[in-house]
Amino acid sequence: MRSPFRFLIFLSLCAQFVLLADAGGQSAPAQTKARDSFPGKSWGHIASLEKAQWSKEKLAAAHEYANADSIHTSAVMIVQDGEVVDEWGDIDKKIDSYSVRKSLLSALYGIYSSEGVIDINQTLEQLGIDDSPDPLTREEKQARVVDLLRARSGVYHLVDFETESMTKSRPTRGSHAPGTFWYYNNWDFNVLGTIFEKKTGLKIGEAFYQRIAKPIGMQDFQPSDVFYFGGPASIHPTYHFEITARDMARFGLLYLRQGRWNKHQIVPEAWVEKSSHASEMVKANGTDLGGYEYLWWVDYGGVHFPEVSVPDIFSARGAGAHYLFIIPTLDLVIVHRTDNDPPVRDAKTIAEIANRGSISTDRTEFGHLLKLILDAQSGH
Repeated sequence: MRSPFRFLIFLSLCAQFVLLADAGGQSAPAQTKARDSFPGKSWGHIASLEKAQWSKEKLAAAHEYANADSIHTSAVMIVQDGEVVDEWGDIDKKIDSYSVRKSLLSALYGIYSSEGVIDINQTLEQLGIDDSPDPLTREEKQARVVDLLRARSGVYHLVDFETESMTKSRPTRGSHAPGTFWYYNNWDFNVLGTIFEKKTGLKIGEAFYQRIAKPIGMQDFQPSDVFYFGGPASIHPTYHFEITARDMARFGLLYLRQGRWNKHQIVPEAWVEKSSHASEMVKANGTDLGGYEYLWWVDYGGVHFPEVSVPDIFSARGAGAHYLFIIPTLDLVIVHRTDNDPPVRDAKTIAEIANRGSISTDRTEFGHLLKLILDAQSGH
């Protein structure tokens, strides 16, 4: 009689041990709660910097650096475990996000390709995509949608809006076959907008509002916040997103949570995984830049951003120091905005603004700010 009883006690103890082991001991419940934390109608804030292992003094140093005239910071948000650690500036002001637009569009491609509306392996020829006044060659039309998503189309057609550095580094047409060479190419990105609207029958702003902004509770975004402009060089217009820092932070949290918001999978997890992990180093003018996948900048080989090397970090970036950084290992989202909103929405005006200052200087200055923010977390 006593032997079976002891055996049952032994089984019970084993089961409890397995549950504790799977849960990672006493720290597991807090981790699970943090990874499932999302804002409601508005962002929640952490109760105590010290308890969350953030240094008030070091965050103040980051504030001071960001407020220097050379940085041109208009808003910053730091979100960890789904709550705001710190924020300053005009977090509720809509500003053109410039090339952050590409990562925002990528999320829509993830949704509609998973539903079979868009086949990313189709070629431009199959999709009936061409350009004017200079048509595409037959070889250029063999570029697939996925090649455009990876900035490897091999199509070096003129565009009406790009930075001076992009113009200077554009390869000669026909110099690289589709899928073989990385070049940060606004033609690719603009045509992705054309393809998306052609296949879905929806404007980008409406689709983003219905499938992303509303489900994750963006406080400010409206369909009209996507605007278009173009010119004579190409029939494919540029699309830009006006978006607030606090809405951009929600989008960052969505990707930090692998495309999930509360219990709903908004962007397919496999798409987020592919977007946030690179398979090769990309270069510009001989400089290693890290990885680039599905319209996101990705850590590769420890290369991502000046002064910052964190495993698995990835980011969306726009001219004038618009940045969305996602750091899964720290459950952290950081948003940085600059108020360089164009007074007139045309290619000439926006190009002039995008070409102000230096991209390398912006990267260096924000890289130092990012380092100051990360240094403020004592657990880092």
